[in-house]
Amino acid sequence: MTLAHPAYAQVREVTPIVSVMLENNPGMMTLDGTNTWILRAPGRDECVVVDPGDADEEHLARVAALGPVALTLITHRHFDHTGGVQRFFELTGAPVRSVDPEFLRGGGDALVDGETIDVAGLTLTVIATPGHTKDSVSFTVEGEGTVLTGDTILGRGTTVLDDTDGDLGDYLSSLRRLLDLGSGHRVMPGHGPELPELNVVAQQYLDHREERLDQVRAAIGELGGTPTVREVVEHVYSDVDPKLWPVAEKSVNVQLAYLRSLD
Repeated sequence: MTLAHPAYAQVREVTPIVSVMLENNPGMMTLDGTNTWILRAPGRDECVVVDPGDADEEHLARVAALGPVALTLITHRHFDHTGGVQRFFELTGAPVRSVDPEFLRGGGDALVDGETIDVAGLTLTVIATPGHTKDSVSFTVEGEGTVLTGDTILGRGTTVLDDTDGDLGDYLSSLRRLLDLGSGHRVMPGHGPELPELNVVAQQYLDHREERLDQVRAAIGELGGTPTVREVVEHVYSDVDPKLWPVAEKSVNVQLAYLRSLD
């Protein structure tokens, strides 16, 4: 089978500690695919895996073969990051930790905001970054200035907020929290390429969200009455391919809920 992207099935070193394997699951929401991150301290055999991906046996087996895996971490609950959790646990025996207890395996505890994880010669810090989903977290790697952001910040484009449990107020706070980490941090996202200068990207994300909110407010005023979500989407996203409107509706739902909370 010919692979659709040259990076599939390849391990790419990004820093002396951080490598990535791109899963072959491209799509509207996953961009080129899900980034599975492999963290390994220099000179150590064991590694930490962040987001094993969905139920793709070939991908999971390739990642497991990079072990031994000391710990698996989950950035958030979406299937493209967690669908393979059970199978990956079977392949590696490594405990799995996440915010959502559904994904805990092997005695792994729920992740706690601000906690420090010392494992396999690495020191990681958990940063709660809800908004995309309620359970979203990011991880910093001590000594490297790298931050694994899951879907809170992507390598390309902007993040869709899940209207099931996403929250714009939380998301804005999460972006400000990442911004406050200061300069010198690189972004290792859940999808798309890594990015330099987290604080610059976080500010761009904040500016984009404020601009969208202004557009939604203006649309409500121009449409009058109580417009439907689709009417707001058609007004604000008129320059976007209509195939993407159902995705835009999710973010608009969250934006409207946020604006109502301000009343």
